[in-house]
Amino acid sequence: MANIKSAKKRILVINKKTEVNKSRKSEIKTYIKKFEVALAEGNYEKAKEYLTICEKKLYQAAAKNSIHKNAAARKVSRMTLKLNKVA
Repeated sequence: MANIKSAKKRILVINKKTEVNKSRKSEIKTYIKKFEVALAEGNYEKAKEYLTICEKKLYQAAAKNSIHKNAAARKVSRMTLKLNKVA
């Protein structure tokens, strides 16, 4: 455990940021799963909606450094390819 006041404060800040990042990543994963389910069911309109939502959420997370920007771009690209293959 840290003894210095500033180090204790940093631990608190890190814990808060970790919770926010976990929340963002979890939300993104949920929308990606919804996209996959819609695609599997053949509901292309719903899948297209989820793709736009996922794209927005991924790029926002990348802007806030929750995930790397290239990882966000890669995920969006793969999801778009999946939708285009099926549709």
